[in-house]
Amino acid sequence: MTTALTAPEGADTAWPGPPPGADPLPGQLDRWLATRGAELVAIRRHIHAHPEPSHSEFETAALVARELTVAGLSPRMLPRGNGVICDIGEGDRAVAFRADLDALPLQDLKDVPYRSTVDKLAHACGHDVHTTVILGLGLALAQLNERGELPGRVRLIFQPAEEAIPSGAPEVIEAGGLKEVAAIYGLHCYPQLPAGLIGVRSGPFTAAADTVEVKLAGPGGHTARPHLTADLVYALGRVITEVPMLLSRRIDPRAGVSLVWGAVHAGQAFNAIPGRGELCGTVRALSRDAWRDAPELVTRLVHEVVAPTGAEVEVNYRRGVPPVINDRMATAIIAGAAGAALGADHVVEAELSMGGEDFSFYLEHVPGSMIRLGTAVPGSDVRHDLHQGDFTVDESCIGHGVRVMVHTALAALSSGAF
Repeated sequence: MTTALTAPEGADTAWPGPPPGADPLPGQLDRWLATRGAELVAIRRHIHAHPEPSHSEFETAALVARELTVAGLSPRMLPRGNGVICDIGEGDRAVAFRADLDALPLQDLKDVPYRSTVDKLAHACGHDVHTTVILGLGLALAQLNERGELPGRVRLIFQPAEEAIPSGAPEVIEAGGLKEVAAIYGLHCYPQLPAGLIGVRSGPFTAAADTVEVKLAGPGGHTARPHLTADLVYALGRVITEVPMLLSRRIDPRAGVSLVWGAVHAGQAFNAIPGRGELCGTVRALSRDAWRDAPELVTRLVHEVVAPTGAEVEVNYRRGVPPVINDRMATAIIAGAAGAALGADHVVEAELSMGGEDFSFYLEHVPGSMIRLGTAVPGSDVRHDLHQGDFTVDESCIGHGVRVMVHTALAALSSGAF
């Protein structure tokens, strides 16, 4: 896997500068972006064309490590070689920035020269952009550090397996990724905002996301004699309709708990009551306390609902990720930095999302904040949504992301808040 560092065909070598009235970046970052923007686009396109699945991001991690090494840094690989950690500068405590490396098991449907070369695997969630932005942050900070203009230590985290369960954040934490880290920041592509806009939000940002599987069993029988058996289809129907309703009445509605079923399987014949059936779905929550209580409560409700039907029941509740709850001070710092980087009118309030993000595992240990990076073409009504085969971005978002993250690093190191 090699990286083409020349400007890709069609790339805009005139990298977008800050809007009129925005503060200039320290260390002539504007000039740096103007000279290296096309190189960052080339890196993003290479990663996009060579996606790797969760837990197997070996070549992508190696690419990141090579680029950081060329910049004079000393990256270290995660124990399995599928992720990278790299410190820049000096200081007792570090401010960390996280990117995710993995792709999704989807077919890339775009007709572009850098379309995925791997069948049924694509960067349809923007992790190629996340990686490029944090890599660009590192390369820019390396130059600042060489000139003695970096007022502290910054840690870059390139983690595997954000899209998988189990995910890669705990792997990074176990490898010491948060050792001596005072705060952590991340970003996520957001096609509902045009490139050049940043979405910020303090408090709940994304939901916890768990999975639940319900298995029912009974003797089976003829549909003419349901009283002689356990009617599993009826029992499944009760679980489908009653458990979400009961759950909403047992938890404070402000906790944002949602149980939605995604699949149900039972039987094959119209006149035979099946002996087995199963149901699976997701449980999401915006509250940490509600998320911690959910496994016991959901399991108890399922058993209570099934009991009158006479069916045997097994509940397999599987933890996914906690909710992302952005720290107030960390959010204030990145919001201010985004305003300084792009102009205050380019910073908007981000919406709550019921999607899951394993950035939340880091926030269980240290304060931090995640933002949304606008990726849509400005002025266009077309929205290429996440987790779809045609997902694409306006590549100017890379420069905007680098600009915001460099400002955030300098602001966080200088604030004394962490």
